[in-house]
Amino acid sequence: MKKIKKILLVLVIIIVLVGIGLCAYIFHLKPKYEGEVQLKNLQKETTVYFDDFGVPHIYADSEKDAMTALGYVHAQERLWQMELLRRIAPGRLSEIFGSVALKNDMFFSGIGVEEASAKAIAKLDKNSPSYQLTMAYLDGINQYLDEGVTPIEFTLVGVKKEKFTIKDVYNIFGYMSFSFAMAQKTDPLLTDLRSKYGAAYVKELGIEGEFNTTKIRNSKENLEEYSEISKSVASLLDKSPIPPFVGSNSWVVGPNRTKNGKVIFANDPHIGFSQPATWYEAHLVTPDHELYGCYLAGTPFPLLAHNRNYAYGLTMFENDDIDFYQETNKADDANQYQTPTGFATYESRKKTIKIKDTSDVVLTVKSSRHGPIMSDLLANLKSKKPIAMSWIYTQQPIQILDAVYGLSHAKSKDDFRKAVQLVAAPGLNVMYGDAKGNVAWWATGTLYKHNKGVNSFFILDGASGKDDITEYLDFTKNPSAENPKWGYVYSANNQPEAIDGYLYPGYYLPEDRAKRISGLMNAKSDWDKEAISKMIFDNTSSVATGVVQNLIANLDKNKISAEEKEVLNVLKSWKGTTNLEDVAPTIYNKWIYLYLKNTFEDEMGKEAFTIFLGTHLGKQIIARQIVNENSVWWDNVKTKNVKETRSEIVSKSFHDAVSQLTAQLGNTIGDWNWGKVHTVEHEHPLGKVAALRKLFNVGPFAAPGSNEVINNQFFGFNDEGKYYVKGGPSTRRVVDFSDIENSWSIIPTGQSGNPFSEHYNDQAEMFNAGKFRKMKLNKEEIIKTSTKLLLKPKK
Repeated sequence: MKKIKKILLVLVIIIVLVGIGLCAYIFHLKPKYEGEVQLKNLQKETTVYFDDFGVPHIYADSEKDAMTALGYVHAQERLWQMELLRRIAPGRLSEIFGSVALKNDMFFSGIGVEEASAKAIAKLDKNSPSYQLTMAYLDGINQYLDEGVTPIEFTLVGVKKEKFTIKDVYNIFGYMSFSFAMAQKTDPLLTDLRSKYGAAYVKELGIEGEFNTTKIRNSKENLEEYSEISKSVASLLDKSPIPPFVGSNSWVVGPNRTKNGKVIFANDPHIGFSQPATWYEAHLVTPDHELYGCYLAGTPFPLLAHNRNYAYGLTMFENDDIDFYQETNKADDANQYQTPTGFATYESRKKTIKIKDTSDVVLTVKSSRHGPIMSDLLANLKSKKPIAMSWIYTQQPIQILDAVYGLSHAKSKDDFRKAVQLVAAPGLNVMYGDAKGNVAWWATGTLYKHNKGVNSFFILDGASGKDDITEYLDFTKNPSAENPKWGYVYSANNQPEAIDGYLYPGYYLPEDRAKRISGLMNAKSDWDKEAISKMIFDNTSSVATGVVQNLIANLDKNKISAEEKEVLNVLKSWKGTTNLEDVAPTIYNKWIYLYLKNTFEDEMGKEAFTIFLGTHLGKQIIARQIVNENSVWWDNVKTKNVKETRSEIVSKSFHDAVSQLTAQLGNTIGDWNWGKVHTVEHEHPLGKVAALRKLFNVGPFAAPGSNEVINNQFFGFNDEGKYYVKGGPSTRRVVDFSDIENSWSIIPTGQSGNPFSEHYNDQAEMFNAGKFRKMKLNKEEIIKTSTKLLLKPKK
């Protein structure tokens, strides 16, 4: 008995010691929010106050010192995120994740971001403030890399630390630019549908801008061959450890429409949800400069920001800046291809992809005059026809560093506009408001034209030259509005009005959010911060109720059961809201999915239909298809000697929807709440491992909102009937120039990417409930509510 007791005692001691060691290790991993740290290359003491949500407020005697401090504290919270982001564009994820990331690396290493970055960097003025401050920021990151705590992800995955360079900054911006685009998902799919079924089928999808009825107002005075590209690129982006940029809302209200006579600025960029969250907030103060900004990991200047003088943010323009060209090889020599002036030799380069725990892969990338050949980069693309990708970002001068520096250091609206002009790609709607009462938006990007009749939504002919770009437009032709007479500017990724009679082609989103925003704005002229904050969390669709009416009108009323009548009564009384307790959106989305599936899947096939649902055209079609009684799509091509009608498709979809919802959620219709099926979980790359999910992921939560309402919590349709939110507002900001020190913000999870930090998820429930926290500018208030970290020059 004594022996057993001794053994038990030893076991208890071991467990206690392991527990103490684990606690000590966790404590060691936590970010340092107070005390002192010595940094090299710091000229004078710099103070960092971390407020009650972990936002650093950096007070320095020079901007260079402030940027060094920013790099250090940013790395302390987001080093893992920085590491992932810098690896995507050059194709270096396989080095840490193994062959599971090889397809991703093959594609991104081949599309030319890294080479374009190198060209841009070679032309930089190393004496410019944008370069000098970037290097100071990178110095701060690298000092943390050398001397700070190693993130737990580095230990679990086995990441070898490497210094960050300015090339990493450019590669991060390059990935961001590609993830904005939609052509890579859409053009190959449309080309195959046209080849297989004819022009009538694709015309009904609104490829000529027919669906974009709510436009942003300007103020100036073979199926498997091509669609495999769409499937492959969509899959790469969906499985990427860093989510793509998707949409966004923004509106800026002029003084004549606000209660206090000052500009109010609102912005919520829509990005795929992840953990850590996309943005890192920081407030920098020096004798000559102050800015409160939202920063991408590994980049020195914020894309969203404000100070006491002006505010800016962005939405995605959704313009078409990627074209695909089918090249024609020489009959007896696959290394040569046809051009308008004869045959040319493909350029060729080799890329080595290192893979964890196995041998390297050497990738040979061929490029035509239009761009890299996709069959070299996408493992599943077996087409014998070489398809080249032409992308403005890698073809035009990349001045992104000077652009974002200029946005964050503008002294006037004119200064700001000059910085906007430097962005060739991606296409953005850059939103602006200032303390002087100015409101404005400008579409960025080098816009261009083809010959009349060329539709860039399809794969183009690369051989003849007839489908090549014929003209690059001057920035003065970009859509914009400055201080319009109607008193506000807004953007919701919808189509801008025509310039000189030319409607710029793009992959614009449905009018739902645009219609709701403009409707609310036009109905009121006494806006204040509180009203704007309610609007930015608005969960109502101004389009869905009309869709419901059209669906119901096309039902066969003679075949409706008593239960189905009860379901219809719920829909008939629906106001378009998508709150947690609502039942109607659960019914509506199931019916919509089945109506689309029964309409389009027979022609497209299962995989292509899923891709189609993920395109903007797939979203545009929801409200439009139902009003087209004579659409060629109603007929199910798989049923011989039968031609289905709109009523038959709509009725079948409704009956199936009620049946499936009953099986999924029970017989009591009142229990079919939206919150039961619409949920969000912010997923960390390592949270995919079941044992690590609770440590790294945040959520799940029942989520209000839906696709294409202002609170755009977007999801993909599926047979399961559960709508897992893929993304939404990456931040919600309300900047009120009548009370600038009390402007509001919120991010989806928290400031820190360290799972052991108190700020890892401390904003998640607030975000989900539509609440805000203050973006503090008042130094006295900051000091009272903060911990203090003193950064001292290293002797």
